[in-house]
Amino acid sequence: MDLPFYDRINDTLRNIEADGLLKSERVLAGPQQAMVSVRSHDVLNLCANNYLGLAADPRVIAASVAAANRWGAGLASVRFICGTQEIHKTLEAAAAEYLGFEDSILFAAAFDANGAVFEPLLGAEDAIVSDSLNHASLIDGIRLSKARRYRFSNNDMADLDRVLAQARTEGARTILIVTDGVFSMDGTIANLGAIADLADRHGALTLVDDCHATGLLGPGGRGSLAYRGVEGRIDILTGTFGKALSGSMGGFVAARRSVIDLLRQRARPYLFSNALAPAICGAALAAIDIARGPDGDALRQRLERNTSRFRAGLQALGFELLPGEHPIVPVMLFDAHKAKHMADELLSLGIYVTSFSFPVVPHGLARIRTQMSAHFADDQIDHAINAFAQAGRTLEIIQ
Repeated sequence: MDLPFYDRINDTLRNIEADGLLKSERVLAGPQQAMVSVRSHDVLNLCANNYLGLAADPRVIAASVAAANRWGAGLASVRFICGTQEIHKTLEAAAAEYLGFEDSILFAAAFDANGAVFEPLLGAEDAIVSDSLNHASLIDGIRLSKARRYRFSNNDMADLDRVLAQARTEGARTILIVTDGVFSMDGTIANLGAIADLADRHGALTLVDDCHATGLLGPGGRGSLAYRGVEGRIDILTGTFGKALSGSMGGFVAARRSVIDLLRQRARPYLFSNALAPAICGAALAAIDIARGPDGDALRQRLERNTSRFRAGLQALGFELLPGEHPIVPVMLFDAHKAKHMADELLSLGIYVTSFSFPVVPHGLARIRTQMSAHFADDQIDHAINAFAQAGRTLEIIQ
């Protein structure tokens, strides 16, 4: 037993708590929906990625149960041994067709999809040009690749132009621009039109992580590519079924068929992880059908109205918000302790939110990241605004 090792672990935990950065789990006593039960109290959940409210939708649940009944609880195998069922191929085809790509490949999580995509496709002769605020899964996936790494300032097209020219001057064979479609902590939607133009100018490829856009942005909910009008101009898309498209789990990569074929041969999280459970596939298929149809249009319209109502209410109170139109609405508090106290005070008022601080966001940029859902009623949003007013005045954040 290495006692100094455990002493260091305990010291680190104490320091995390002293800095106001300790993250705790609150256990939900029921399904993920607008109102959730926490500590025997029903509270309004403003911190889920359940944008369309499909996580507890009866149609999605029924499809999940039906898939489990037909295909079993799981495969006990990776895909290439004996872990591929018809439902996996059906979901891959549905995701690709919905988002406008030739093919897609499933992973246990979107984190795995981003961890899998770079290493098989790019080598030491190539370059990856990554937005400085990209998701941690993209950062970790890029680290696994032997490609040279470059960064550009968040959503800064002049800086991207400069870095692309540098990568080309330094002899990169293939250049891949990598960006979130929506930056999850800020709610900023990437300037994909300008990115696609710069990719054309510099002869680069493009990859977009669209986890916070698929199902809720753009015509038919086809994501940030449709929202920015660049469908057909982006080479690789990664995404998830863990947010708007059922809220369950599982990720995917969509691209040209040859790219997907190579990932099936070389992507380690695909080769060495169990296949997605059939229930997850059934839920995702039902969610795609809802999202792309008239019910999806109605849900997105409601989501947009809810976002506008909530954002306007907080701004009128004097809270500092990051600008944007996405249903992610960050309330900036800057100090980690203050953000944590605000989250605790709101919970006591019936509003479930989480404070975000380092290392999830940079030092000095702590916040309450709120997220709207299509299933919130007007009176629930008004209740949330009133609770923010009361908590903000109690903690002297607003007047």
